[in-house]
Amino acid sequence: MNEIEIEMNGRKGQLALFNGPGKAFELKDFNVRALQPGELLVKNVYTTICGSDLHTFCGVRKEPCPTVLGHEIVGEIVELHPTHTGFDLRGKQLKAGDRITWTVFSSNPQSINSLRGIPQKGDDLFKYGHVLVEEPEVFHGGLGAYCIIKANTGIIKLPENIPLSIAATLNCSVSTVAGALRMAGDMKDKHVLITGMGHLGITCAAMCREAGAEWIGAADIAERRLDEALGFGADELFNMNGDNSKLLAALQERTNGKGIDVVFDMSGSPEAMEFGINSLGIGGCAVLIGAVFNTKPLLIDPERVIRNLLTIKGLHNYNFEDFKYAFDFIKRNWEKYPFSTVVEKEFSLEQVEEAFEYALAKKPLRVGIKF
Repeated sequence: MNEIEIEMNGRKGQLALFNGPGKAFELKDFNVRALQPGELLVKNVYTTICGSDLHTFCGVRKEPCPTVLGHEIVGEIVELHPTHTGFDLRGKQLKAGDRITWTVFSSNPQSINSLRGIPQKGDDLFKYGHVLVEEPEVFHGGLGAYCIIKANTGIIKLPENIPLSIAATLNCSVSTVAGALRMAGDMKDKHVLITGMGHLGITCAAMCREAGAEWIGAADIAERRLDEALGFGADELFNMNGDNSKLLAALQERTNGKGIDVVFDMSGSPEAMEFGINSLGIGGCAVLIGAVFNTKPLLIDPERVIRNLLTIKGLHNYNFEDFKYAFDFIKRNWEKYPFSTVVEKEFSLEQVEEAFEYALAKKPLRVGIKF
């Protein structure tokens, strides 16, 4: 049921409930509760299935169940609570009918971490697509007809010309990459290595290219992902399905013995992270993003870290400035790079089971749920 029913007691819409790994999605109708101060109600129009959704589906990540998955979402404003500011993060006025996307989190803006510039770790944290479905709190993810946008969520009004399939990824992988570049510092004239060429990786390649990187290496174990990376700005490809010591030697040769300036790990693979850190030259920086699930501990030589003045940073999600940077990047570059090819196939909400099975079997960068 894609259409939205309006009943005498208010709006009603459908959810695809996730009840746990190995269990079928359950399509079920729920009433939409009244808005609370500072909230918005949006009608979801497009959701992309993120890698973390697949990890939850398979049981690699644990989430409270039942839940409604999906956090890479584009929605159309249905209603604003009278107390909402009526503006997005860029100062654009919001009204019913506007197409928007929003941060994957909301939190208390006055909490210590929020004031430190890491609102994604602020108090009273709420994560879209990761919360227990418990009436009346049910519409808080992408695999449903509606989403209630909490107070203190960052919102960006979208222009009509950016395709839904591209705009949906803005509030997750694209913004996370923006945060990664912020943490790494100036990219101009840098030699960059990216390990893991999923959506995070290909976006990182394009963003580093636009930020002035001199050379970008792309590393993965899948030839298909490596081939895709070329279109997003990668200069050279490295297949890690073999002897990584030979790859390290090749990187040393490529950088005239100086080593890599910045490495981004988007894979979460311990071997890839170790490889990336070992590729760094003096003063190099590693930013680790991909390991948002349990992995084995890394083997890192502390003497090498110390003597080579290496920096190792971790990033989970992003802040509001990263979100705005990501939007500006996509607005400028969505046609310059083949972002329109990222979503390989689209499904309806009724086909959600098929969509997840397709994503796992075919391993596309993304699949889309179109309402």
